[in-house]
Amino acid sequence: MSEFVTIQVGQCGNQIGSAFWPLALHEYGIQTKTGGVHLLKVQRNHIKHISDLSDAFHSFFQIPDKAKNLHFQNVADLNKSKVKARAVLVDMEDSVVSRFKQGPLRQLFDQTCIVTNYPGSGNNWAIGYHDHGKEYHDRIEESIRRVVERCDRLHGFLLMHSLGGGTGSGLGTAILKLLKDNYPHVERCALYEHQIVSCVYPANMQDTITAPYNTLLATQELIEHATCVFPVENKALLDICNAQLNKRENISQVNYNVSCKAFQDMNSIIVNMLLHLTSGSRFPGSLNMDMNEVAANLVPYPKLHYIFSSISPITLSAPNICTMRETKLQDELFTSAWSRNNQLIKLDPLQSTSVILAAAHIARGNTTLTDMKRNIERFQKKSKFTSWSRDCMKIGLCSVPPAGHSSSLLCLLNSSTMSSLFKDVVQEFSKLYRKKAHVHHYTKVCGFEETHFIESKENIFNLCECYTEVQNMEESNISRLQII
Repeated sequence: MSEFVTIQVGQCGNQIGSAFWPLALHEYGIQTKTGGVHLLKVQRNHIKHISDLSDAFHSFFQIPDKAKNLHFQNVADLNKSKVKARAVLVDMEDSVVSRFKQGPLRQLFDQTCIVTNYPGSGNNWAIGYHDHGKEYHDRIEESIRRVVERCDRLHGFLLMHSLGGGTGSGLGTAILKLLKDNYPHVERCALYEHQIVSCVYPANMQDTITAPYNTLLATQELIEHATCVFPVENKALLDICNAQLNKRENISQVNYNVSCKAFQDMNSIIVNMLLHLTSGSRFPGSLNMDMNEVAANLVPYPKLHYIFSSISPITLSAPNICTMRETKLQDELFTSAWSRNNQLIKLDPLQSTSVILAAAHIARGNTTLTDMKRNIERFQKKSKFTSWSRDCMKIGLCSVPPAGHSSSLLCLLNSSTMSSLFKDVVQEFSKLYRKKAHVHHYTKVCGFEETHFIESKENIFNLCECYTEVQNMEESNISRLQII
């Protein structure tokens, strides 16, 4: 099966990682016992064939050569088998990363692939990108190389970070550029690698005053260097959590970090989206959608690679005991995925004034091709497409369901509505930059010039114009050639 290298950058990126690894283990049938016990137990009742788990376990985890011939249940005892996560942990202040070193999964991470510093990037993109990006370039490059060389079939990089602070936005995008420079041509290594980015956009009422600057500068880098970007907004995640916690069916769901319940639930939603996104590359299926097909099918024009994501059913965290649940009717599953209540960003990609450039539906579990076809026809009738994308819909059918459910659905949309996100980024930036507030903190950093603000703003505006151009594009009627 394909293998992924996960790179967690900054406080937010590592908090997402703290939710990612317990949920990833749980999906493979491994669940951490309560009470601080480190022994892990295989739960099999949500999977038909244990081989589906053992074969896919390599996607996120590296098994030492001496343990490769062990039975999967023995490998599941991570402390004895010395299994390591295919992960690089980076943060310029080590408060969150230190929890990994002291937590129940501390043996899961290679200490040579952890890069930390003190006292952080000061909520300044320029410090993260230029100062820390240059100072720690070699260490980060070496850490990534270590993980990559342990892969047999590297499929891509999963980069997790936020854009509001200094480390996530600055050093996160510096690492993204490093990945592009060091792993640019997949044909060279007969591998298919993507820089798939899951980034968290701050709410309008953020607690970091320089967040508009950081968000603008980081967005510019994501536009230039990422293959695909899956933006997530804190406000959307919080609304989803509040709605789900009011439902009786979620009472039994547990959180792995009770002291940070709200943040853990929000991070778990992101993790479930990423696990679903990569499921076709990890598990068998009758019509699997590989990760290398995401960019090929959802990015029709260069740089228009920001993708809406929504998932159904919403799961705040993995159930304590893995049991099969009654599946929603398939039509309801699709309807929920199209709902704004399940969107991971507070924009409506299906609004009447926008168009769909590309779309994909990835189903897991007992969804059939007939269910998929019937609901896609419903979707095509209710949505506004470009003239050339209406009849094109990428679909994926993965046979292995997520833990605790018998089926689920991930909807991915490339919509012109995304330009509203960029306009909001520029608007928030302009409010602060109009007063030239805090600009001196950026210009004093070696390598950063104030013109970088203006260039980033102009490039984002140009991207908005590209969306508008595509949205206003009319169908061309070309008469057929007549033979005289």
